[in-house]
Amino acid sequence: MVSDNIKLTPQNAPHRALYHALGLTEEEISRPLVGIVSSYNEIVPGHMNIDKIVDAVKLGVAMAGGTPIVFPAIAVCDGIAMGHVGMKYSLVTRDLIADSTEAMALAHGFDALVMVPNCDKNVPGLLMAAARLNLPTVFVSGGPMLAGHVDGCKTSFSSISEAVGEFNAGKITEEKLREYELKTCPSCGSCSGMYTANSMNCLTEVLGMGLRGNGTIPAVYSARIELAKHAGMAVMDMVKRDIRPRDIMTEAAFKNALTVDMALGCSTNSMLHLPAIAHECGIEIDLDIANSISEKTPNLCHLAPAGRTYVEDLDEAGGVYAIMHELNKKGLLNTDCMTVTGKTVGENIANTPNLDPEVIRPIENPYSETGGIAVLKGNLAPEGSVVKRSAVLPEMLVHEGPARVFECEEDAQAAINAGKINPGDVVVIRYEGPKGGPGMREMLNPTSAIMGMGLGSSVALITDGRFSGATRGACIGHVSPEAASGGPIGIVREGDIISIDIPGNKLELKISAQEYEERMKAFVPKTKPLSGYLRRYAALVSSGAKGAVLN
Repeated sequence: MVSDNIKLTPQNAPHRALYHALGLTEEEISRPLVGIVSSYNEIVPGHMNIDKIVDAVKLGVAMAGGTPIVFPAIAVCDGIAMGHVGMKYSLVTRDLIADSTEAMALAHGFDALVMVPNCDKNVPGLLMAAARLNLPTVFVSGGPMLAGHVDGCKTSFSSISEAVGEFNAGKITEEKLREYELKTCPSCGSCSGMYTANSMNCLTEVLGMGLRGNGTIPAVYSARIELAKHAGMAVMDMVKRDIRPRDIMTEAAFKNALTVDMALGCSTNSMLHLPAIAHECGIEIDLDIANSISEKTPNLCHLAPAGRTYVEDLDEAGGVYAIMHELNKKGLLNTDCMTVTGKTVGENIANTPNLDPEVIRPIENPYSETGGIAVLKGNLAPEGSVVKRSAVLPEMLVHEGPARVFECEEDAQAAINAGKINPGDVVVIRYEGPKGGPGMREMLNPTSAIMGMGLGSSVALITDGRFSGATRGACIGHVSPEAASGGPIGIVREGDIISIDIPGNKLELKISAQEYEERMKAFVPKTKPLSGYLRRYAALVSSGAKGAVLN
């Protein structure tokens, strides 16, 4: 065991003295030391119940013969950080979480880990740490929030965001907006649609790093407490078998994750996180692979914001394993991959039928023959951009219109609120990338305002920042290179015609090749004053640090 290096010999007496200072008995010190990485805090709704999950994990570890020891990880609520300077700090916490967890685990000689994350950056950050450390590790999340209810219809966080747009457009009263406010988010847990947190928790199951139900059992269900106990037991089994994250997170496992991503219609942010996690495993994922996988993977789910079903419905329908079972009917998964259960993917999904074809479409009757995410390229995004195709209205899959150019999210939001965006427009929000933001802000507010004002079928949005997993509509994010790095999104002028062809995977600025070349030669990216951690982060991006550029 790793911990033997600091607890067995006479020379380790000082270490053992400190263990005794913790109140650990000789019996506890002699067992494998299992770090429980707790993301509990009192500011994130998805994390306020994690203390109970952690207690259950501790019981599971102890029942299986280990010594559980808790240490913390930070977490940001993207919903609370949205729309102000706080969002500049959200994405960068992913790397802070990975770094600090690595430091804690190695400094204290843990033999194994159980990661207890839930929300957007917390899950990928801890997956990155697991890959780096390569200690036996199991994930168990805090679970999804229950859907809310307004006027007899289920709601989620995107519902309240769009309600603000409806209110600004005079479509609903302040009293109705208040009703949405009070009823949209009715419980603890990660927001109830297929947003980034739930996407990554579901993909953790697919990667093989979480037990069945990790991504879908609601936060308030007692079944999640049982799942947490089983996670504690499972990590002790991994210790005995010497099963480690890099045995599980192989190249084939990441291809499985991308395949389920397409079938499930996950957040576009998964296209940032999966390559970053893979990189920590020594595996490089090119975004181009997304389209090749999408071409052969049918989209089977339209969970909110793409449709009117929610993660709780997916759980009742059989969960992630049921989706995998459908995909395996056409041989789209590698079923030989190892998982934290000690069994292969094929063994795990063998008896997991689809229990609700309205929630999970049978593979013979998909929403579309291609996947829920598309990567677009062209002279406006030479290195790629990402759109959640499954959440785009059919009439907006191909669109051409004049550019409305804004240098930051706040300026775009002000124009939308003032009614200055017209049907047919293409809203361009730039200098919001990893370097230009800095921090690559997620922009749910402008997209929700567009939808709430009834412009979702006629207005597109493009940014070198990110769009939220809760976003729906023709919203194309992650445009690369970003404006601050000299990307062509920086040369777009007011009124330029932009062409979007999602089925054709194209994003083009409709100017002549000569004018394009002249603008690019003359283009000088803007800079902005920075302070504190953002200055350091922007410097890392400029230097090409892998984590900092988020790929």
